[in-house]
Amino acid sequence: MAAAALGPLAAGAAGGTAAAAAAPGTAGPVRPVRPVPTTMDDWREVAEQLGGAGGMRRGLVYAVSFLRDDLDVRTEGVVLQPEVVGMHNSFVRYADGRTLLMGDLAVTEDELQDVSRALHDHGIAQTAIHKHVLAQEPPMWWCHVHAHGRDPGALARGLRAAVDAAGAAPGRARPRPAGGPDLDTAGIDAALGVRGHPNNGIYQCLFGRRESIVDDGMVLPPGLGSMTALNFQPLGGGRAALIGDFAMVAGEVPRVLRRLTRSGIDLVSLHSHSLAEDPRLFFVHNWAVGDAVAIARALRPALDLTNTGPLD
Repeated sequence: MAAAALGPLAAGAAGGTAAAAAAPGTAGPVRPVRPVPTTMDDWREVAEQLGGAGGMRRGLVYAVSFLRDDLDVRTEGVVLQPEVVGMHNSFVRYADGRTLLMGDLAVTEDELQDVSRALHDHGIAQTAIHKHVLAQEPPMWWCHVHAHGRDPGALARGLRAAVDAAGAAPGRARPRPAGGPDLDTAGIDAALGVRGHPNNGIYQCLFGRRESIVDDGMVLPPGLGSMTALNFQPLGGGRAALIGDFAMVAGEVPRVLRRLTRSGIDLVSLHSHSLAEDPRLFFVHNWAVGDAVAIARALRPALDLTNTGPLD
């Protein structure tokens, strides 16, 4: 497989802005290409490469996760659920025939270099390497990835090579928590103005940017690469650990960070996840432990400072 055919700056990409420069000999700017609806049948080869994992979201995104069931990751005494220490990746088909791969991989510090080499060997770009939580044991890093090409099977093989390099192949799973989360979910929903949902032992509230996001010349489906995700992991007695992530444009960053710190929410890291999106997005990962509804109420003023809305 040719790396140039898969990387984020592959020939034929329209660039990272909604109004890319005109190609030589053309009358005007190149329009960003849009995603097209797909079904599970369209992703059969990808699913086979990835061990049968994955499912459709919103009719546009084939999403696949590898949860790090093989690890017990602790931060500030909390053993994190695998859902928040996982590998979450998405495939999208576009009107020009290309497929986009975008996502992130949670890896230990010892795994990081082997995973990086596997990604690079298969033409998959790393667009960010950073922390999502504080003071983890074992030390963890999150690698954000981006690639596109006309062979979705090749993209899937590259992703699978990276997953295998981390020792996170499917087939190992510990029991998931039974039943719904031990939290006042109605109170969380009321505080945040969204209907959350249980997901592998956590309670998740999702918000998408209201702008149309164009990344490397491709219009992203709602929420993909531009999501605010607030994850509440139950700790018993109505308490939770918040593992959160705000998606912001540059003008929102100082106000959101100031509001979070004033509300008692810890800041973990501030960074970008992509290289060529428009508008440019920044993400702040955050952490808190306490009464889940009180945490949700503390988050709401910062959330209101961003141009986001509930993501179905």
